Amino acid sequence: MAVGTLVDSNVLLDVMTEDERWADWSVSALATAAELGPLVINPVIFSEVSIRFSRVEQLDEALPASDFRRAAIPWSAAFLAGKAFARYRRRRGTMSSTLPDFFIGAHAAVDDLALLTRDARRYRSYFPTVELWAP
Repeated sequence: MAVGTLVDSNVLLDVMTEDERWADWSVSALATAAELGPLVINPVIFSEVSIRFSRVEQLDEALPASDFRRAAIPWSAAFLAGKAFARYRRRRGTMSSTLPDFFIGAHAAVDDLALLTRDARRYRSYFPTVELWAP
């Protein structure tokens, strides 16, 4: 059983942008995950969401530490992310911007966190032990 839920940036951005297609699902999924344990973000997620803000204080206000536990990415997760990304490239994966997803998936795997995301396909393939919450 996971000890918390790592929240992918796509879910947070759905809520922040009031995305027509996904906001309702993301709000509901966040609420459910919060009832079951801590919501967690890491520096990669924080960085991806930061693009919507001009100041770090604004982002801190949007993602208060009282609601979203900040967690460092363990060194072993960084190693696992690199290995998963190498496997992806060997399978002829062509997107070079996927490395952040591998950091997120590896972090969830190493710290025994569930992962709340809308983009479960790659996580299922490369991190099969991670409990995924996805549409």
